[in-house]
Amino acid sequence: MDGASIGMRLSLPVMDLLLHLRYFRTVAEEQHFGRAAERLRVAQPSLSQRIQRLERELGVRLLDRGRTGATLTPAGHLVLAETHTLLDAADRLRTLVGRVQGGAAGTLRAAVPPQLGGATVAALLTAYRERSPGGTLDLRELTTAEQTAELTAGTLDAGIVRHPCPTTGLGFGPQLHQPLGALLADQDPLAQHTEIDMAELDGRELVLFPRHTAPALHDETLTACARHGCTPSAVREVAGIEFTRALVLSGTHVVALVPRPAPEPGTTWRPLRANPLTWRTSTAWPAGRDSPAVHLFTQAAHDVLRDHAAMTPTATPRRLFPRPASEFPL
Repeated sequence: MDGASIGMRLSLPVMDLLLHLRYFRTVAEEQHFGRAAERLRVAQPSLSQRIQRLERELGVRLLDRGRTGATLTPAGHLVLAETHTLLDAADRLRTLVGRVQGGAAGTLRAAVPPQLGGATVAALLTAYRERSPGGTLDLRELTTAEQTAELTAGTLDAGIVRHPCPTTGLGFGPQLHQPLGALLADQDPLAQHTEIDMAELDGRELVLFPRHTAPALHDETLTACARHGCTPSAVREVAGIEFTRALVLSGTHVVALVPRPAPEPGTTWRPLRANPLTWRTSTAWPAGRDSPAVHLFTQAAHDVLRDHAAMTPTATPRRLFPRPASEFPL
């Protein structure tokens, strides 16, 4: 008798079949219906009925009943060997599904914004791996505009976005604040100051990230500049920090507004007095898809952005996620 011939006769639902096979294996191990029923915590008549149903389904007798117990028939020996394989596979599948539901396995599609910094991205990958040792983080670099579009479309599971950004159809983690400062050439007179007043940058050529990457944030930044006495003579839109540095080095009237970058010869970063400009950053995910894996990503991102990117939380931080991991069903 092979698996194919058995399978053709089965009418039991898969879950019922697995339960019947577990009962059969227990009787085979105990070689006694009474002891097996006690071990399974079921009534002995019910156990006998289940074994008889399994025998009818398979079309063979699995056990010889006697006064002293139950012994396997030749067909029972064959079925028992396959039973071990099937039940072990079912247990592995149940464990795997539980790990996926708990966020400890599977692939999470996520993204980070440009200029987050290589060290910060590396720390994020490490932090997620520590929280989800069996999971995979498929991480890309996407602008806030690209992320919100993909999150809404469902092609991205989670991301790190800068605010303000579209909110329809999205859920967000708590916001962190990252102050912007002035990146200047070393020979710039303002580079000698410990901090710079925003108005001291008035009339300069300003280097800023491209507007299409985060339109609302770009406009908010220029509005804040004007409100604090700085109207640039021109705005140069640049995506990468290396080209930004090159433009800053090209003349003493060029300044870039960026978070504190890694030190680099030739340029100096100075904080702005009273922190008039900040980037507000948070995690984001499609509304209603707050899975445990997204939860783990949110926790990892929050810790990494705070510890490695010098971002600070609001005065009264709220819970990191709508639901703790314990509330997700396994």
